[in-house]
Amino acid sequence: MLKSIQYGLIVAAVILLSACGTTVKRIDADETVDLSGAWNDSDSRMVAEEMIQDSLSRPWISQFSASSGRPPAVIVGTVRNLSHEHINVNTFVADMSRSLVNSGQVDFVASSNERNDIREERKDQDLNATEETRNAAGQEQGADFMLTGQINTIIDVEGKQQVRYYQVDLTMVSMANNRKVWLGQKKIKKLVKNGKLRY
Repeated sequence: MLKSIQYGLIVAAVILLSACGTTVKRIDADETVDLSGAWNDSDSRMVAEEMIQDSLSRPWISQFSASSGRPPAVIVGTVRNLSHEHINVNTFVADMSRSLVNSGQVDFVASSNERNDIREERKDQDLNATEETRNAAGQEQGADFMLTGQINTIIDVEGKQQVRYYQVDLTMVSMANNRKVWLGQKKIKKLVKNGKLRY
């Protein structure tokens, strides 16, 4: 009788633990899933693609190409997160960089951090690579334009509802004379019900 009770308790414990276990379901990386209403990967991808497409459709590209005879070289500078919440700006910058490179309409220059790694590799090549495969220093392509920006938010809360307003502003600046050749703006407004305020 005692063994039967012990066996029953063990089975019940196993069932209870199984019911409390974490479940994981893999979904498509492009699928939009809104859990908290905060900035997420879908916002980052959508804003980056739409703003870069808008930038690439403006006349600054054709004007530069007509005067120089080549596509403009672009570098992504600093994008500041001035919002109320933590936003991984690196993923947003990566999304913009991918859209720029894949457009084929501009040359894309490596960032300052990436350039440092490449220069270290070039120094190593000077010492260790054969002359036929060695890449000389001083042959880098300079950027003609720098893309910078900032992300701002306004959050309005009443009871269990909140409106989350995101505004992303991007600016394309000429490296030659600091002239602003493109100003882009994208707004996202979300109504979140029964959500906890998250900063």
